[in-house]
This record gives sequence, structure tokens and C-alpha cells, in this order.
Amino acid sequence: MKSGAEPRAPQDMRGAGLFDRVDYRLIETPEEREALYEMRYRAYLHGGLISPSASQRIVDVYDESPNAWIFGIYLDGELCSSLRLHVLTSEQRMSYTSELFGDVLHPRLDRGEVFVDPARFAADPEKSQRFHELPYLTLRLAYLACDHFKADLGLAMVRTDHQAFYRRVFLHETLTEPRPFPGWHSRQVVLMASDFATLRERVLTRFPIMRSSAFERRMLFDRVSQRQAVSRPMLVSAPLSPA
Repeated sequence: MKSGAEPRAPQDMRGAGLFDRVDYRLIETPEEREALYEMRYRAYLHGGLISPSASQRIVDVYDESPNAWIFGIYLDGELCSSLRLHVLTSEQRMSYTSELFGDVLHPRLDRGEVFVDPARFAADPEKSQRFHELPYLTLRLAYLACDHFKADLGLAMVRTDHQAFYRRVFLHETLTEPRPFPGWHSRQVVLMASDFATLRERVLTRFPIMRSSAFERRMLFDRVSQRQAVSRPMLVSAPLSPA
């Protein structure tokens, strides 16, 4: 979406029929990955975040990290958007967010906390104009992952002009001052987060589309191809604010 644009909240997703037309797919084959990387490029170029490149694709080392799940969101069988999820634990810390905001996150990971870190949200430019609910449908995956992995915090590394959306929908708080994001044109990001267990019911009441069944969550995240199970140490969580 264009910089500063606020997506419209879906009033009755099932009534409109859009939700039932959506398919979440774990991206695994080389062909699926190439289509996703090309869509990322189109989305970032359209949003003014990057300059044109000969490769016409956006891919980074974190796409191959063992704690990453990369999803494509398909509408009527067509790729519309994508999201990469990292589950951060004391044993698995690899993500762009933990690299850029390691001073905030690593001490908490040392204490045994579990974070769900969504990144690389991208939407096909043409389809994002037609389907304004795409941000909700896409980021819903992060909320389901928080539930499935019993996360302490749902994270978001967010452009400064997108903070209002995450604050309104997920009740995130901003934990840091803006920092430059490598590779983006004069853009800065902040780290936002919310205490999932404490705020879960408030979010579900305001945005019922975030609800899910245990079966749906298992189908999304418990795959045979999953490279490493996420274990959770039984430790007491720290407060939301950074140390």
C-alpha cells in the first residue's frame, strides 16, 4: 500500500465472502519462492522503498533461517500477499528484527521468553488496491502464530508512519526510538510489541477475524517439513517495557 495509507477494517469478512476465498500456503517449492520474491520486489518498488534492480526480486538470508515460516496468501488461487514469520526463542534468535533491535530483545530471550516476529509483509500492488482487507488477512497469521507457540510478545518492526495501524489493531506499544532500516530509501523503523496473553481477548473482541481453531493453527504451523520444533522454557515472563 502507499505510504501513510490506512487499510480499512473488514466489517463483515465472512458476510462479504472474501475470507472464505483466502488460502494460506506455506511457501516451499522453488517456483513458489520465486513468485513470492518477485511480488516483494513489485510491492517495495511501488511503495517507494527501493530502487529498480536488474534481479527484480527481494530475498535475504533470513528467508533460509531454521526458525522461519514463509506464507503466501492466495485469493481465488492467485498470490496476493505474503508474510515471513520468525519464532524467536533462547535457542533460535535469527531474524532481521533481532539483529536490528538485539539490545532490547536478547536480554529477554536470555530469560526464556518466546516472541513471534512477523516480517517482509508484501502485497501485490494491483490487488492491494482492490482488496483493502489484505493487511488484516495477512497479519492474521502472526496472531495465530502467537496463539500456537504461546508467545510472550507479538513483535512488529514497523515503519514510523505505520505505527497507528499496529497500535489500533494489535494494541502494540512502541518500545524504541526510530532506527534506519538497511536498504530502504530514507525510511526508519521502530520496534513495537504487545503482551499477547494479557491483550488477546481485547483484540479478539474488537477484531473477530483474528479468531482461529486449534486445528487451523496445527495445519498452518505443524508441518512435516517444519525444520525444528519450538521448545518453550518454563520461566516467568518479564514486563512489556524494555529493560
